[in-house]
Amino acid sequence: MKVRKAVIPVAGFGTRFLPATKAQPKAMIPVIDVPAIQLVVEEAARAGLDDVLLVAGRGQASIEDHFDRTPELEAFLEGKGKHDLLKEMRALSEIAQVHVVRQKEALGLGHAVGIARAHVGDEPFAVLLGDDLIHPSVPLLSSMLRVHERYGRSVIAGMEVPKADIAAYGCIEPERVEDHLDRVVSIVEKPDPEQAPSNVAAIGRYVFTPEIFDALSRIEPGAGGELQLTDAINILAQEQAVYAYRFEEGRFDVGNPLDYLKATVELAVERDDVGPAFRGWLADFVQRQKLV
Repeated sequence: MKVRKAVIPVAGFGTRFLPATKAQPKAMIPVIDVPAIQLVVEEAARAGLDDVLLVAGRGQASIEDHFDRTPELEAFLEGKGKHDLLKEMRALSEIAQVHVVRQKEALGLGHAVGIARAHVGDEPFAVLLGDDLIHPSVPLLSSMLRVHERYGRSVIAGMEVPKADIAAYGCIEPERVEDHLDRVVSIVEKPDPEQAPSNVAAIGRYVFTPEIFDALSRIEPGAGGELQLTDAINILAQEQAVYAYRFEEGRFDVGNPLDYLKATVELAVERDDVGPAFRGWLADFVQRQKLV
């Protein structure tokens, strides 16, 4: 069955970005002038997933509003003759069919994905985490969807990280199938680096068969006292094949201030409007730093 739906959990507190996230959702923090959540929804749409479910929390109505029409703003822009900007604002509501469901308690990523069951039904679906931005030139999700179509099984994104950093991720025990593709023998959440089965980390892109919901119903609170999606993936991997599609570049953890800055700079220098002037300023800034 073709994958049509994407689930994007956005209910986290964004503690790594306080105080910026004290009064606004972390998903709405802009990368240049585009909220991170818009970049993730656009990624899903590029891969052909035009039905998007946002799993949001309390106080995050601005996320839903961002993808809705705003007649007052549109009338203002039209009256000012700002037709290009008007077209851009109207296009936001046409990126995908965006639905929102509330996660009433912050019980973990596994709980957030489980909430999507009523919307997803018995179809395969994708999960995209908003903290992980993938450069538009990297067709990660499309590649994972092709693996799913080929094997009919769940696929998670995998990336090698320094062994010392694996404690921040779900860690995959891989068995090589072919270039860029492993079978997941097991996966464990945030292991001690000395006991980790590999340095292959699960990154925030997943394509799941609907059996993941049964696995989610069987997990208990795990790392951090939360219902971990990783634990459900491990259950599923013992009952049917789960694959890890490896990629090497184009990922930014924008929940991390340093990676957020890297994403902002890299995407800014590539833009036609601000890129040329920004590249010139950046080169001058680097040169001045060398002289300090």
